Amino acid sequence: MAVTISVTVLLAIVAILLIRARRTSLGAAVVLWLSGFTTASTGLADPVNTFLAAVAHLFHH
Repeated sequence: MAVTISVTVLLAIVAILLIRARRTSLGAAVVLWLSGFTTASTGLADPVNTFLAAVAHLFHH
């Protein structure tokens, strides 16, 4: 659970920085944010969580 919260906060910070640096628009960021919710409700949720756990495990050691 802590990894998920950390990744969420990290991605939110990256999104805010990209919007402030004019690398992406607010509309595009909202669309991507909402697509995350739709992805979480599909069969892709487990593979995404497994991938994020593997990445976190790489950085942990």
